[in-house]
Amino acid sequence: MRCPTGVSCPLPIKLYDIIIKDHHSTKKIMEIKEFIELSVGQWFAQRTTYQLQEEKADNSKSEITLEMLSQDNSELVKICQKHQIEPNLTIATKSSWDNSVDWGKAKETGFNLLILVPDTQNQQVGKLLTGNLTQQKIGHYQMGEDEALTLIVEEGNNHTSERLWFASENLRLRTSLFKNNKGFSTTAFYSEIRRIVQAKT
Repeated sequence: MRCPTGVSCPLPIKLYDIIIKDHHSTKKIMEIKEFIELSVGQWFAQRTTYQLQEEKADNSKSEITLEMLSQDNSELVKICQKHQIEPNLTIATKSSWDNSVDWGKAKETGFNLLILVPDTQNQQVGKLLTGNLTQQKIGHYQMGEDEALTLIVEEGNNHTSERLWFASENLRLRTSLFKNNKGFSTTAFYSEIRRIVQAKT
């Protein structure tokens, strides 16, 4: 008897198929909350941005600190009230950046809030809010079976998509693409290396 792979198989074909299917079905897919929790920490980020219409490229570096917000966080509660969302249904983060490590460039600091509102039937997809305390953009997210998180925001003629994934526990990669009514205008690639804080002895 020959297996589907072409090698000798001592098991009946039907039983072989059941074992193979069961093996694949046991693979655990990363859940959205697990992805966000793994993103928490301090990161050294390098970004390459391409201005497609102007045919220009730019490189930059920054320190990023990403923290999860508790569901009773005052900033989160205020934004949720504005958008009529229950805070206890959200997964929220605050990402702060500082480009002081990028010598020769003007100092920039800031932060961005990302609020995910998982679908009640499937938490791997849902609504998102992103922005600061006064302005937020609305979009949606999807956590794929390939364990990559996609964030999409559409506002008028502007379309922004961002894809994030882990190459390893301490290396996160990102791509972003911005499109307006003239077509694709800006794309960027980020590599983010986790800062390992040594415990004091």
